[in-house]
Amino acid sequence: MHISDYPIAEVVPHAATMSLLDAILDGGEDWLRARASIPADSPFAGPGSDSIPAWVGIEYMAQTIAAWAGVQARQRGEAVKIGFLVGTRRYEPDGPTLPLGSELEIYVHQQLAGENGLGAFECQLTATAPDGQQYQARATLNVFQPDNVEVFLEDNS
Repeated sequence: MHISDYPIAEVVPHAATMSLLDAILDGGEDWLRARASIPADSPFAGPGSDSIPAWVGIEYMAQTIAAWAGVQARQRGEAVKIGFLVGTRRYEPDGPTLPLGSELEIYVHQQLAGENGLGAFECQLTATAPDGQQYQARATLNVFQPDNVEVFLEDNS
């Protein structure tokens, strides 16, 4: 199965309005490129707002990492696991907001993969607004995927 053939619902453990990605465009052993759109009824837009805060781009990046991890698991014949966003370094958006109706392309590239489940990804988001204006955001996201999420949560509660 080609990486772009995986439905988002099968590789990202999010549902309903919290599932932000539309499709996987392409990917490889240590990278993935996904597509998303910001709907007019985005749960991140305030009443009467025509945009969402730019920091929501971090969640689009994190879900793209989740899609990469989900594809990797599926290709190994394993179940998709829950992961955690541990931290973000140098989130650099072009501006304070992203317009509703924007089409997004999100690229993530794994920089570090520890045996303990820790990882780091360089991420880039490009948003094309309905008027054609482009917005960029870049960040390094640190993530953690425990071997057994139930045991991890029980041990750390």
